Amino acid sequence: MNATVTPLKAPPEAGQLHLTVFRPPAEDVATVCPLMQALDELEAARAATFVHDRDRRQYVAAHATLRRVLAEYTGHEPNRVPLGRAEGPYGKPQLIDPPVPLHFNLSHSHGLIAIGVAADPVGVDVQRVPTPEAVEVVLPRLHPREREELRALPASERPEAFARLWTRKEAYLKGLGTGLTRSPAADYLGDLEAAARPAGWTVRNVSVQPGYAAAAALRHQPT
Repeated sequence: MNATVTPLKAPPEAGQLHLTVFRPPAEDVATVCPLMQALDELEAARAATFVHDRDRRQYVAAHATLRRVLAEYTGHEPNRVPLGRAEGPYGKPQLIDPPVPLHFNLSHSHGLIAIGVAADPVGVDVQRVPTPEAVEVVLPRLHPREREELRALPASERPEAFARLWTRKEAYLKGLGTGLTRSPAADYLGDLEAAARPAGWTVRNVSVQPGYAAAAALRHQPT
């Protein structure tokens, strides 16, 4: 019989978000870092397919840390935390038969990683601030009011404002369980009309290092 450990950390209460933001280690974790021991067989095999060391380090650090975080709440060994996917086109990752209500979400981009854990559906997203050219390409996909807000800004401010908006949008869509299978234009996540954002959710940006943006979305429990 596989041994389990006693949970080390109390799970988040309703309305709480436990958020971790970090960078992967500099060394090649695929060969020298014990983080590999936290992965299951499928994740370890996936890690071995990355061509570039930086991509492998990011993947291993993100998924191993997620498993270690979840192990603290569930009492499972990290490489035996039972993970699956929800039904539907997006197939959001989820815990199988968690001992307490526990939701999580993971995001990583260009060397920055975010993990959110909550008692209710949660989404997190981290992005590097894009180039002005990339912003112009994506602008037509946004909600009309979001486009108006961004175009009203000086061009020099637009990339950072877009990154903050886009992380809010992705965090919400990930928490919703659809990802970008739902049109980015369907929901307003802009800065100027907070009351017009999706009902039943708190969506906020979180502070991260310069050159990046990050956000978290947490669904409220029904009253």
